[in-house]
Amino acid sequence: MSTENYPTVFGTEDVLRSLCDSVSRVLSVTTQSQIRYSGMVQRISKTCLKPDIGCFVLFDGGFSGLVVINFSARAAMELYEQYMLNMGMSRAELKTSHTSDEVSNVMGELMNQSVGDFTAKVARELQTDITQNQPRMMALSKQVILSVDTHLEKPEARRVTFFTSRNNIFYLELAVDRTEFIKLNDFMASEVPDPDALIEQAHAAGPASAASVQSGTSEHDELLNSLGM
Repeated sequence: MSTENYPTVFGTEDVLRSLCDSVSRVLSVTTQSQIRYSGMVQRISKTCLKPDIGCFVLFDGGFSGLVVINFSARAAMELYEQYMLNMGMSRAELKTSHTSDEVSNVMGELMNQSVGDFTAKVARELQTDITQNQPRMMALSKQVILSVDTHLEKPEARRVTFFTSRNNIFYLELAVDRTEFIKLNDFMASEVPDPDALIEQAHAAGPASAASVQSGTSEHDELLNSLGM
């Protein structure tokens, strides 16, 4: 039977909006500040890691894609500081440079929580499943072009501008296969863990341990080597 009689309820822009909502909500909760994104979206031809700090996450499953987030040094330090202060750290204990391993590890964890919130919504609202890899966050001095390591038939790429509470800017880029989810039958959204509860659990765990910082440093160096940097 043709699907033309059924309404298309979720397309590429809807996927992007859901992702942006997750990023802004998780960062707002974890930093106790207002994170917002532009009402306009750019169509782009390729995704890139750009200075000063870039992060990427691959996901696969019901649909495949790549998420890239590029932070200016000011935006990264603002989010890092507000997150750590909210976790109970004193300002005297905070790192002062965006190139610090601790800053990269903290920003990577925030991205992990953001994309995790997004994948939970996909399972609940679209009745499909996607899995993500561990976010890779690194300080950059030059642009690195990335492509999705999957067989995308009709790839689409978008860029959205985000603003911190101090109006520092960072950018989210999404590359995903052109997709449409069409509702065939009515259904109740699947039960998934409360994202706010998951964030609170992450807060209760406290800052990253020295061991995890060292592990993150090793993986960071390996990734830079693989990219010829």
